[in-house]
Order: sequence, then C-alpha cells, then structure tokens
Amino acid sequence: MAKSAFTDEDDALLGELGVEVEAKKKRSLTPREERIIAGFEDIQRFYEEYGRAPQHGEENDIFERMYAVRLDRLRQLEECRSLLEPLDNQGVLADAPAASGHGDTEIDDDALLEELGVEAETADITELKHVRSHAEKRAAEEIANRQRCEEFDKFKPLFDQVQDELDEGLRETRTFELKAEIRPGAWFIVGGQKAYVADMGEVYSNAQGRTDARLRVIFDNGTESNMLMRSLQRALHKDDAGRRITDSSAGPLFADHTADGDEASGTIYVLRSKSDLPIVKEHRNVLHKIGVTSGKVERRIANAKIDATFLLADVEVVATYELYNINRTKLENLIHRIFDPARLDIEIKDRFGNPVVPREWFLVPFNVVDEAVERIKDGSIKGYVYDPQQARLVERKAG
Repeated sequence: MAKSAFTDEDDALLGELGVEVEAKKKRSLTPREERIIAGFEDIQRFYEEYGRAPQHGEENDIFERMYAVRLDRLRQLEECRSLLEPLDNQGVLADAPAASGHGDTEIDDDALLEELGVEAETADITELKHVRSHAEKRAAEEIANRQRCEEFDKFKPLFDQVQDELDEGLRETRTFELKAEIRPGAWFIVGGQKAYVADMGEVYSNAQGRTDARLRVIFDNGTESNMLMRSLQRALHKDDAGRRITDSSAGPLFADHTADGDEASGTIYVLRSKSDLPIVKEHRNVLHKIGVTSGKVERRIANAKIDATFLLADVEVVATYELYNINRTKLENLIHRIFDPARLDIEIKDRFGNPVVPREWFLVPFNVVDEAVERIKDGSIKGYVYDPQQARLVERKAG
C-alpha cells in the first residue's frame, strides 16, 4: 500500500472532511490498451480540427472515413468504451454517428483501405501497431503525391529569376497569412523549398463547406504536386519557416519628397574622383563611385583624402537621390549588380601601406546611372544589366 504524503494531523483533518488521503496506484496499461487510446486520440485531433466527429461518405477523404469506421467500432465494443470514456472530454463516443448508407460499419480499417486501393498498416481496430497523427498522415500523403516535373527546364529560369530578384531586393519573403494569397503565379517557401503555383483548377466547396481547389505546384528540386489549396495552406501554417514571396516590383523605392508618414532613410550618391592616378585621369568623365549612405553625403566624403575607398583623393558630388522607407543595403546591392560588368578593378595602398580594393567605382557614363535610377523608380529595372561594349543598359539574357 502506498504511503500518504501527509502527516498524521493532516490525515485526521482530511478524514473529518471526508477526503480520502491514501494515494492510489496508477493502473498500468497493456500494449493493446495503449494502441486503442492512441487510435482514439487520432479521432480526438480530427474533432478538434473540424469541430465534429469523422463521418462516412465517398465525398470524404480516406483518413476521415477510416476514423469514422474506427469510431463506430470503439462505440460498439464495451471494452473500448469503458477504457476511453474517462478520456472523452469532447463527448465523441456519446455523439451518435450519422447513417452512412454504405455499410462501412461492417468493415474494419483494413477492409476499407483495401477497398480504396491503399495498403493496410493495421490488422484490427484494437491492434493499431503503426498509429500516426492525422497531420502526419496527411503530410505523408502530400509528399508521396509529388512526382518528377517533366517540364522543369521550362520552369527553372523562373526559379533562377526569383532568386536573383530576392537577392536584389525586388522581391521579399513575408509571413504567410491568408488562403487568398494562394493563386496562380504565386511563390512560396515551404519545407525549405521554393514552390511555384503554376496552375489552379476550379474553386469548389468541400464537404466541410470550405473553399478548395486543385493546384499544380512546382518545387525547386524538380518535382511537382497536384495538391489541394488547403493542403498547401496547412503546410505553410505548420512550417515555422514557411513564407510567401512577394510579387516582383521595385515600386517607388525612393522619391524626391516625403509623403505623410514617410521618414527619410538615406541617400544615393554619385561621385567623381579628383585623384591624379593615371587610370582616373584617363577615364575621369565616366568613372563614378555609386553608393548609399544613411547620413549626410557631406559627412560621408569629408575624409575622402585619407580614405582608400575614395582613392585617397577629394571627390566631386555629381548627383544625389534621397531615399524614403527602403532597405538601403538591398538597393545598393541592386545598383552594384546592374553595373558589375563595369566595376573598376584596382588595388591601392591605404595610408598605412595596407592593400585595399575599392568596390564602388564603375566606368559608367552618368546619363546611364541616371537612367538606372529612373528605372528603379518605375520598377522597369528588372532583368537589366550594363553592357560596357554598348555603354548602355540592356536586358539580361536568360540562362
């Protein structure tokens, strides 16, 4: 007999109040009982997700029909009812099942699975050897439904372009929130992979009265899936790292004036060097330093003479463009990507004799820099790069 955790005085007081103080031994469960409980927990999770007991019917998916059969059997077997009723805080066992009209109550899980063309995992309702959660089974079904995308060569350039636009700041990743965000042409990150909604079938209402549609989703690993919209929604919500990728639009990255609620974020500057280095003297009119600063440009260039990134010389301010509510780093990366083919390849010694490779100097005419700024403003910069041979912006070739 287990000993009470109370003192004799406590025991006496509790005894007068009619409280039993003897600690009760917890009855251990047999493996069979544990399997029965695990199977019932699947049904409880379904009830929590959908607000009702699983039902029979050809229009319902395989897992709901399995749970409906299982619940019928658990209700019928007195052994199961007595075991599960203390755990049934939702009243699932007492909830009268709807008439199926299909005779499903006369067959067990294996028979139903065999009828549906699915290999059975279990031998009997009370012999649940491989019970998995509702979510795990759905996830396994969705993964199994992926197949090799035969047309991936057609889609791969789109994936490459989206990655470039993410790197350039033309797209962003944001938390997935609404089912309405799932539409043809939409991009997501789920399970660590980029996913592209290539097509969407007709929208309909499922058995639960919720809108759904069949999707064709292409993944960046070269596979595809004809998954349901609600399946993708569920996967995005359950994935802590699941994100949606915004549409490609540079938008008004900066303007010449602030709007209500805007706060100045910094300035793009275009500088010309006064250095006497031979390469600078030779190309002075087309050699420009292009950068972004969060402070005043005057302050940024105040120590140009002793700063190797400014070629250890004073500079002339050619143009400035004020920025509002943007990511300065992404914008600077975008500008540098555009003019990368014309980046000046030079190494100089700083005032302490250390080698420095300045990265923001480009052999580009100012009118082309100004054009790039305008294209960033109106969003037309996508896919453009500078061609040094033609000394102008050209559309970047795919591939």
